[in-house]
Amino acid sequence: MRRSLTTCLVCASVLLSGCAATGEPKSAGRTAAVSAPSRLWPGRTAPPQPTEPPEAADTPKPLRALPRVWSGDMRRVSALDVARAVDEGCRAAGRAPCAMETPQYRDLTGDGKDELLLGVASGKTSLSLRAFTVRDGVVTQIMDAGVTPSSVELSGRDVLVREPADYAGYDLRRVYTWDAHLQVMNERVTEYVRR
Repeated sequence: MRRSLTTCLVCASVLLSGCAATGEPKSAGRTAAVSAPSRLWPGRTAPPQPTEPPEAADTPKPLRALPRVWSGDMRRVSALDVARAVDEGCRAAGRAPCAMETPQYRDLTGDGKDELLLGVASGKTSLSLRAFTVRDGVVTQIMDAGVTPSSVELSGRDVLVREPADYAGYDLRRVYTWDAHLQVMNERVTEYVRR
């Protein structure tokens, strides 16, 4: 009992002595003065303000020349007819067949119905990437992107495009996602990734 009481008293005195300040505060040394940012090369001429307005966001484009689809099922419309309605190369008479990739169907908007995703080649490396849905019985274009892809992927409701970048060893990765406010597939992410 006496030993535990002695131990408690020693601990209490150590704790109390740690809190009691003995001696003067010590300086940590000089600190650098804080200053506002200084402008470099103030004599340089400022670039002119852009004269062109910013590019407008994509808007849905109804294709009224195509037959109405009252069922809302995009699969009931010929993918080739859709391509011909939007691509000059596909509708030009006397030209080679439309250089269309295999049509893909996926619910991109989250409404439970599949949209049509088309890729139409123009030249050896370029691709017109377009998506279509049915709105009030009318086939409507909800995506139009000109890309030079090394790959195109679908992940859930996202369209992922990978293109060679200007930087050696890197690709440019774009992610297109349904924008319920604009009612189009919008480019949500643009980033550089290692090849």
